[in-house]
Amino acid sequence: MINIILAILSTVGALSILFASIGVLRMPDFYLRLSVTVKASTLGVGLLLICAAIMFPDDVSVTTKSIAIIFFLLLTAPIAAHMIGKAAYFIGIPLWKGTIIDELKGMYNKETHCLESDPKKADKNAEDNIAHTDDATD
Repeated sequence: MINIILAILSTVGALSILFASIGVLRMPDFYLRLSVTVKASTLGVGLLLICAAIMFPDDVSVTTKSIAIIFFLLLTAPIAAHMIGKAAYFIGIPLWKGTIIDELKGMYNKETHCLESDPKKADKNAEDNIAHTDDATD
C-alpha cells in the first residue's frame, strides 16, 4: 500500500515539475511564466519531499529535513515570486499583448516606490515629492 502511495505522489510531483518546465516554454510573457513555474515547481518539489519522508520512516533526520524544506519552500517561493514580479513590472518588462487589464497602471509612484490605491493620489504624491525635491535643491 505504501508503495502505491509513493508511486502516485512521486508521479504527480514529477508531472508537476514537467508542467512547470512546459509552462516556461508555452506562456506568452514573463509574469505568466513566473507564476506557473513557481506554483507547479513548489507543488512538485513538495510532493517529492513528502515521498522522501515516507520512504525513510525510521530515519528522523530525513523526515525532519523534508518537513523543514517544505515549510521554507512554501514560505519563501511565493514571496520571492511576488518580489521578482514587482521588480519586473517596475522596471518596465512588458505585459502580454493579450492582457485585458493592467490593475497596477497609474498606481505606482516612481518617486517614492510605493503603490497607491487611487491613481490620482499617486500622481498628486509624485507632484508633491517633485516640488519638495525642487525646494530642497534651491
